[in-house]
Amino acid sequence: MKLLSTIQTFSQNRISWLLLLIFVIFFEACALFFQHVMLLPPCVMCIYERIAMLGIGGAAAIGLINPKNPILRWLGLAAWGASSYKGLALSMQHVDYQFNPSPFATCDLFVTFPSWAPLNQWVPWMFEAYGDCSKIVWQFLGLSMPQWLVVIFAANLIALAVIVIAQFAKKVD
Repeated sequence: MKLLSTIQTFSQNRISWLLLLIFVIFFEACALFFQHVMLLPPCVMCIYERIAMLGIGGAAAIGLINPKNPILRWLGLAAWGASSYKGLALSMQHVDYQFNPSPFATCDLFVTFPSWAPLNQWVPWMFEAYGDCSKIVWQFLGLSMPQWLVVIFAANLIALAVIVIAQFAKKVD
């Protein structure tokens, strides 16, 4: 119980939310490095996964406002969970496109954003897709990029679960 109490206290400090935001900035910087330096074209699924990662960054920003406020903390946790879950679902679908190619199951040719937020028009260097979802363009330790995203989003959900459970721990002095 001491560990859960420590995790609960940690989640109520800005440093925990700042670390989450730094994590997102690091992975977004990696994505942009792959795209603009290594010249690996992002596909539609890559862009959607990128947005899910940015959702985690938004969750971190909510938590950073005032992590001691239970409403803001729970909003941040909920946004973190929703973004991580969506990112995991997208990356698992992306892995399926890569390892079980089918002419009947393919990703869209173009990203689809709401008319009120055409991100690919506003920031094309970050949100325009021109790659093939089924093509494996990069691997590290035998895993493709979407497989690594499965690991990253799943790890986010595991970390989130521990932190949510810790919210119910009794304070230990």
